[in-house]
Amino acid sequence: MTTPPVHAPDEAAVPAARSADVPGADAGADAGERFSRGLLARAALLTAVLSVAGSVLGLARDQALARLFGAGRETDAFLVAWTVPEFAATLLIEDGLAFALVPMFSLALARRAQGTVPGDPVRALVAATLPRLTLAFAAAGALVVAAAPVLVRALAPGLPDHALAVDCTRLTATCVVSFGLAGYCSAALRAHRRFLAPAAIYCAYNTGIITAMFVLGGRWGVRAAAVGVAVGGLLMVAAQLPSLAGQLRHPDGRPDRRRLRFRFPVGFRFRFGFRRDEGAGAAPRTSTATATDAPTPSAGATAGTNALHRGTAGQETPAPRTTPRAADTPARPLALALLGTVLLFALCRQSQVLIERFLASGLPSGAISHLNYAQKVAQIPMTLSLMLCTVTFPVVARAVADGDTERARARVERDVALAAGLVLLGTATVVACAPQMVQLLFQRGAFTAADTAATAGVMRVYALGLLGQTVVGALARCYFSAGRANWYPLGAMAVGIAATAGAGAWAVGPWGVSGIAAANAAGITVTAALLVAGTGPRSVPVRVRRVLGDLARPVPVAVAAAVAGALVADRLAAPGVSPAVPLAAGAAAVVGVFAVLAPVLGVRGAVPAVESVRRSLRPVTRRLPHGRISLRIRFPLPRRLPPGARPRRPRKSRGSRRSR
Repeated sequence: MTTPPVHAPDEAAVPAARSADVPGADAGADAGERFSRGLLARAALLTAVLSVAGSVLGLARDQALARLFGAGRETDAFLVAWTVPEFAATLLIEDGLAFALVPMFSLALARRAQGTVPGDPVRALVAATLPRLTLAFAAAGALVVAAAPVLVRALAPGLPDHALAVDCTRLTATCVVSFGLAGYCSAALRAHRRFLAPAAIYCAYNTGIITAMFVLGGRWGVRAAAVGVAVGGLLMVAAQLPSLAGQLRHPDGRPDRRRLRFRFPVGFRFRFGFRRDEGAGAAPRTSTATATDAPTPSAGATAGTNALHRGTAGQETPAPRTTPRAADTPARPLALALLGTVLLFALCRQSQVLIERFLASGLPSGAISHLNYAQKVAQIPMTLSLMLCTVTFPVVARAVADGDTERARARVERDVALAAGLVLLGTATVVACAPQMVQLLFQRGAFTAADTAATAGVMRVYALGLLGQTVVGALARCYFSAGRANWYPLGAMAVGIAATAGAGAWAVGPWGVSGIAAANAAGITVTAALLVAGTGPRSVPVRVRRVLGDLARPVPVAVAAAVAGALVADRLAAPGVSPAVPLAAGAAAVVGVFAVLAPVLGVRGAVPAVESVRRSLRPVTRRLPHGRISLRIRFPLPRRLPPGARPRRPRKSRGSRRSR
């Protein structure tokens, strides 16, 4: 199966930062930066809220799985089949396909805005890639169905119920097609600065799985969960298709509209919106930002990015540029190399799960289940901390496409610092309150107290690698933001996987599942260190010393917060007390200690986090000291008449004649 060529910039170095010699560039860039920060904060907040909702539904899914089927051989068989949707989500939704498609769509949007190519570059990109990618997804799904017995035997050679795992694997193989389409829609919408539908897909996905388990679990057993995976994948696509269709139908996502604003010196502003039907003579569209749709990086910096200056005769002429943009470079086909690097990187990263389950298949029954439940809960802080990077990845890609490397670097450094602070706060909470979390979430039905103790111990070890996971997820985006092939992240990930495999094979004997979790943390930390050291010409050139300082400052704060939270949670834990009480008290202690010590030790992400939340809760337009009244009146404009035609005079009503 061949992949169609798509247009990407030449394999040159990341474009240098633009010159500030253009008159008004600094002021326009600062205004655009201030405006985009508030909208990005709102988009990140919306994405985080929906991601939390999806994570809560994911926990409810795991709770239903534990309650209905426990942590025995049936659950182990399903979790081996669960490897398929896990890999498909990483390759096609979260990392792999998004790293390739978001820069491509950002480049197409930049070319559409400049008008340098005939037609619509975005629609041309969709027409060139979507049909053949769909065929590739279908072929990959059929291959998984055919090779299910071999795949299960390779993943878990010591699994007791091999036939059940094969059945579940074939049912979950349908997600290869649905996840591929869902990932394509998510990448396109995020490049268009539309984050609502992509953030809601996991809510739909987990809802389908939970419903299928409760409806079909009594008759089909754990196979009902595999059916739910297939249903949930279809719901993910259905949740995004209307929004994507609207973006392709209307380039700015809005109907044609003109606005007239009347300002008066007394402080009142009247704004009238005129809406015209599309047709001959209609005014061109102009996009306006909303609370959930962050603007492009150059939207507010018009003077610096697409600056216009006045000539001697009063004409508007383009401002001179000192460095080329990626959107101005000639296009060349690069689909195979780009897709190959990102998919292999994501596959190599997700192969940690394969190593864990391969090593755990020889341990007593339930070991794979303990690893799965611990990993799901422990990775919630990492998932939430990367929401900001998910939102800003199209911004970084668009900045690179516009040649604004300085802005891309500042954005990446800020994101890494904020994500590190957030994930270490979550890590401290997980380490302090792991037993109470597992008891509150899973200890019911077939999930016993022994399962709780084993899962909590693995969770605490897993948490040691959350900072490395976050750094890998944040920096991998800047390596692929230029939309070209980059093999260095794959090499760094391969070294980390080798470290995980070697350490896991050595540690599984004396320490069991805890040794496997420790090997996972060690391997991903090695990869994170290599990615930090390799930034520069290969990616957005971040300042390594500054990044290392931002990563190191929150570590002692997290250690102190974890110790304080563990002491509080252990003191309040008792046989007759609900686990929610020590969990809430321990989490409050962690947050309190972290909030006090973070500003003292100079954690860079502490103050921006508070400012981002505060800005996201404010209205987009600032309230002026003298007050303002804003009225929006919409009514249809009459269509333009052809030359020589006379408008019809309105007929007078009978009432008017009588009054006359």
